[in-house]
Amino acid sequence: MSRFLILGSANAVPKPGQENTHLLIESEEKVVMVDCGTNPVSKLVEAGTSILAVTDLVLTHFHADHVGSMPLLIMDMWLEKRSDPLTIHGLQVTLDKARQLLELFSWENWSGMFPVNFNVIPDDGATGFISSSGCQIDALQVKHLIPTIGLRVELTGERVITYSCDTEPCDNLLTLASSADVLLMESAGPGKGHTSPEQAGMIARETGVKKLILIHYDSRQDEKILLDQAAKNFSGQVLLAKDMLTV
Repeated sequence: MSRFLILGSANAVPKPGQENTHLLIESEEKVVMVDCGTNPVSKLVEAGTSILAVTDLVLTHFHADHVGSMPLLIMDMWLEKRSDPLTIHGLQVTLDKARQLLELFSWENWSGMFPVNFNVIPDDGATGFISSSGCQIDALQVKHLIPTIGLRVELTGERVITYSCDTEPCDNLLTLASSADVLLMESAGPGKGHTSPEQAGMIARETGVKKLILIHYDSRQDEKILLDQAAKNFSGQVLLAKDMLTV
């Protein structure tokens, strides 16, 4: 049984009941977290998933709302006596900075520290950088303010979910989203490195997805306006992401 769960749905500023955007992808063999801005431990408990069960952590880019709680997550795993390896995936520049962040806490000197492996995603992308029974995840660079990856997730041959991450419209995003069942599209607003709801609707229409879910939006905005803006350009179903929503 596979599951794709939105642990957090906010933009860079979390709100009551809405944490920074991070995701959980579960299949028969893998439990994958995508990003780690605000502390995900309580969200994992709410989801019924132990932090010790997480096999992989994908870091889409090195902005604080996406990596800020990574040291705390790893420390909590260590405090819970984790022994299984954890694999952290990301672009070379992202992983280099992640290592530097962890080194500030002298993490490799923690007594009984579990193994952590770093898997570099090439700058030109990777097909199946996570691949197991029931789950394949592909990555391509998208167009944000710093090097960033978007993801295409295929679960159990049942459905394809594309996560844009933080990006403005770009060709690689169109490739990732082509004919997907769901496009989980950032909607922080128009401007460099981001996408507006109207642009999200245009991308959903152009790529032929079945459903559009807006994420990484400012929940202080009127929800109906956000949905209406996206629906101007996309006739399919449009939803707003919420914390703990199963896709």
